[in-house]
Amino acid sequence: MSLNHIKHFFIKDLRPPTVIGQFHTLFFGSVRMFFLGVLGFAVYGNEALHFSCDPDKRELNLFCYNQFRPITPQVFWALQLVTVLVPGAVFHLYAACKNIDQEEILQRPSYIVFYIISVLLRIIFEVIAFWLQSHLFGFQVHSLYMCSASALEKTFHVTRCMVPEHFEKTIFLSAMYTFTVITVVLCVAEIFEILCSRLGYLTSQ
Repeated sequence: MSLNHIKHFFIKDLRPPTVIGQFHTLFFGSVRMFFLGVLGFAVYGNEALHFSCDPDKRELNLFCYNQFRPITPQVFWALQLVTVLVPGAVFHLYAACKNIDQEEILQRPSYIVFYIISVLLRIIFEVIAFWLQSHLFGFQVHSLYMCSASALEKTFHVTRCMVPEHFEKTIFLSAMYTFTVITVVLCVAEIFEILCSRLGYLTSQ
């Protein structure tokens, strides 16, 4: 495959057919991935090492940290990004295989329906991720975590654990919730843009 074909594939075939969709791709690809890849590692990278309980024993710290974090936030948000990208990637792969131009997507009803379904799936995945995030991590990280260690220690049932950099984690959580809400709003706006473009196309015929 020549460089011209590769350039055409990325610029022409993978470019969303709407202005809002292109902005969403830029927002999704740059801002969210920057937060997750750079700031997420800085905030959560050494959390397990600095998570300490009373008494400060390695096995107790690991036991309580696994209870505190059933899944690490970086892994959860990475899975969220990949899941949300899948519907759009499937559509653009289909368009590339069929040699469908981006302008043609907004003119053919079948392509419009297929593309709107991919956008709706993005919205659904974002809403599910928002709900899961709220149940897994909450909306605020407290400085103390009460760990139920009865299965590990016989001398006590509940121990206190110190959560490092809890204020930074609260800010980061708020940012990730905000990104999810913004993405959902952009997806809804993109659907309205598609419907308005389709209406304008039919009116001009």
